[in-house]
Amino acid sequence: MPHHGNEAEHSDERGANEGSGQQKPVIRDNRKVDPETGAARHPEGEAGAPTDGDALSQAEEILNGVEVPAEESVASGAAAEAQAAELRNDLLRLQAEYVNYRKRVERDRAVAGEMAVIGVLNSLLPVLDDVDAARQHGDLEDGPFAAIATKLENALKTYGLERIADTGVEFDPTIHEALIQQPGEDIQVDTVSQVLRSGYRSGERVLRAAQVIVAVPA
Repeated sequence: MPHHGNEAEHSDERGANEGSGQQKPVIRDNRKVDPETGAARHPEGEAGAPTDGDALSQAEEILNGVEVPAEESVASGAAAEAQAAELRNDLLRLQAEYVNYRKRVERDRAVAGEMAVIGVLNSLLPVLDDVDAARQHGDLEDGPFAAIATKLENALKTYGLERIADTGVEFDPTIHEALIQQPGEDIQVDTVSQVLRSGYRSGERVLRAAQVIVAVPA
């Protein structure tokens, strides 16, 4: 059988609770992070929550505590400029040294070539003496040997070889070697009257002085 008495009792209890004025529970959201925006929540008055004034003050303190090394930047720029100038001077010095080195090498090469030519010419001077002596004795007036001697002398001239064998010129101790001195007529200075052995020079260099007889004023 249905228990009508129990249902009546429960109905009376609900009515009594509603009549007593009991409030419904209130749910507060105390989460520190907004679940929708993800931003931190700082309720007003909550301890530790910085205000706008506090944040600006902290930022100002941080900025004031940072020292901008303006002088250090200027000093660094001056040091870099000085270093660049020093490197530029080193480069110019190396370039000048290289140019001088090239000139010295070229000069040494030219001197070495000149000395080689002079060595060859000096070695041929005795041959030229024989050719000169044969010509003076009339042995080279004609024939194949005369042509060979002429070709040899012309070939040596292309290397700057020059004979010193002029007479009637003023005596020059730099190119003449006086073996005999004798009084001369109608002369005012020492004069070469006869060449006993020809001398030779190449350019400004005297390979061998000419041996001569010098006529001196009486």
